[in-house]
Amino acid sequence: MRTVSFLLLWVLAAAGCGGPPIVYDPGNYKKEHDPSKHEYVIGVSDQLQINVWRNPEVSSAATVRPDGTITMPLIGDIKVAGRTPTDVKAEIAKKLTAFVKDESAVVTVAVIGVNSYRFTVAGNVGRPGIFTTRYYVTVAEAIAMAGGPTRFADTEQILLVRTDPNGRVRQIPINYDSIRSRDNPEQDLVVMSGDTVYLP
Repeated sequence: MRTVSFLLLWVLAAAGCGGPPIVYDPGNYKKEHDPSKHEYVIGVSDQLQINVWRNPEVSSAATVRPDGTITMPLIGDIKVAGRTPTDVKAEIAKKLTAFVKDESAVVTVAVIGVNSYRFTVAGNVGRPGIFTTRYYVTVAEAIAMAGGPTRFADTEQILLVRTDPNGRVRQIPINYDSIRSRDNPEQDLVVMSGDTVYLP
């Protein structure tokens, strides 16, 4: 509960505590990154199955550690968090050439356990907190998971707080009422891991 309270205070500070409205180009909603339309990005606690064809002694299952790495036989530690399975597969295949001379040793990297998809719903909702699911959810679905808006919530002034890969924190205004009425369905963005949905 202390973590949620800290996050709420942080979001309040980021939102400017009732300052001027966030300037946001409505055309940018359709340009926001949708993780469901791209290759999955591996995160901490995800479970991987790495197979090297005809080389079972090198194949292994691994859970991504808090430092974002896994350990493989022969190769040792590999940084995988923040990367796609395709990227990881290419690095493993390259490093294996020093140990496995068989050119038919095809490498596959499969995510068999999704545990890193986490987001926060804070503010005037029934059950604020940090949530994790094994599938992507939209802003409206995330709010529903948190028990829905309370009667005190300003559902026209929701903020989706998102940190870009370059570390820049952005505040994306969301009108929950216009999502429910289907007037602006494009605002029902897919939540990315690390996002915070704040209901003032």
